[in-house]
Amino acid sequence: MSGSGGAAAAAVSSAPPAQDEGMTWWYRWLCRLSGVLGAISCAISGLFSCITVHPLNIAAGVWMIMNAFILLLCEAPFCCQFIEFANTVAEKVDRLRSWQKAVFYCGMAIIPIIISLTLTTLLGNAIAFATGVLYGLSALGKKGDAISYARIQQQKRQVDEEKLTDTLEGEL
Repeated sequence: MSGSGGAAAAAVSSAPPAQDEGMTWWYRWLCRLSGVLGAISCAISGLFSCITVHPLNIAAGVWMIMNAFILLLCEAPFCCQFIEFANTVAEKVDRLRSWQKAVFYCGMAIIPIIISLTLTTLLGNAIAFATGVLYGLSALGKKGDAISYARIQQQKRQVDEEKLTDTLEGEL
């Protein structure tokens, strides 16, 4: 058993490191903090959703508790030290691109809302969804500066003027 776990850990550590994709250190910590707060929010709201007789609310509550566990496992593996594979999962998630994390987290947050559209599920999944949005914004990249934008616009105008002069010369 420990031999296969050691081989899996060696395979994970030999994989190439994740790309930064232009994320600053404070934005990366903001995403992680949002993930932890989203996990806490999902867990508490999931517990409240499970205290009901309606089966769809119970299913949404269980899904939210599962979301909380996955968010904590991915964003704060130190909270799950009692689970042997927590660090391995966290390393694999760190290797994902930002847009993949965004799709995963937003998808996880939408499913309980689809199952049972209540105020508890909406508020409970809002921060988890916001985590996905933050990762999605980081995937879009940094905003370009005004000088580069002006240069691109000037090049487009020159191309348009050349096309206009070519068509005018062709008509004469």
